[in-house]
Amino acid sequence: MGSDLNRYFSRMGARVRVLEGVSTVRRWNGFASREDAPRIVLDIRRDKLGEYYEIRTAPGGKQEIVVLNVQPREKHLLLLSRQFGAQGQFLAKQKFLCGHDERHWFVAAIPENEPVSTVASAKIALKPEEIRTREEALGVSRKESFRRKNAAFIRQGEWFFIPDADVEATSLLILRNEPLSRGNGGKPHWAEECYRSGGETVYVSGKYPSGIAARDYNRLPEQERKRGNFRVMQRDASVHVRGEIRHPDHETVVLNGWHRVLMNTESRSKAMRFLAFLD
Repeated sequence: MGSDLNRYFSRMGARVRVLEGVSTVRRWNGFASREDAPRIVLDIRRDKLGEYYEIRTAPGGKQEIVVLNVQPREKHLLLLSRQFGAQGQFLAKQKFLCGHDERHWFVAAIPENEPVSTVASAKIALKPEEIRTREEALGVSRKESFRRKNAAFIRQGEWFFIPDADVEATSLLILRNEPLSRGNGGKPHWAEECYRSGGETVYVSGKYPSGIAARDYNRLPEQERKRGNFRVMQRDASVHVRGEIRHPDHETVVLNGWHRVLMNTESRSKAMRFLAFLD
């Protein structure tokens, strides 16, 4: 397994380390049992030579990890993982897009209902349906569609920004220096100005990165509410941003006028829980 993967990862300019038959629960919690824990975990780690990919597979059963497609010039590859039980029965499969985006290596889980077999189709699968429809309506070429900026959107990491001249933001409700987060504990992107409308009010903290509803927040002990550094946010709200969008791993983008925010489709993937790497 390791030698073939080394060859393909090397072709795109990356290093990979495969650890077979080891614990896959490092930095993970919340699994009801060992059986519920992921059979494979992908991570981006760093040593004195720089960043490298680490793939850990759990003991027991059989793992197949193969590269379906590699694009050296783009520094991307598509990885397929198949897991089998101790008796050889098929358990599950996942696909991951690995590559380099601006400053760092990344890995993204592909939604299981997307039949992808190439790097290009994986990139398309990670786009929200609204983005794909908008590109088609505006006549965006295939080459332009893979850029971080075209007539349909501006992208920074997993976030897409669509111009929206029709939004009427209430000035008192405009938030400044506001985080955009997937709610998985990763590093947020920061918007100079943000306006949220609709959605559900939730209370977010380090312990509850995805947020908890007001009724659950009110049930917490008063001491936990005071010391939890909770931030009131809107879940599933319509989000618009403008000005500078910052993230330590990406070039700052400047949005002139309000832009609606959409996240890539990775959150639809069950395989996302197999990623220790958090952007």
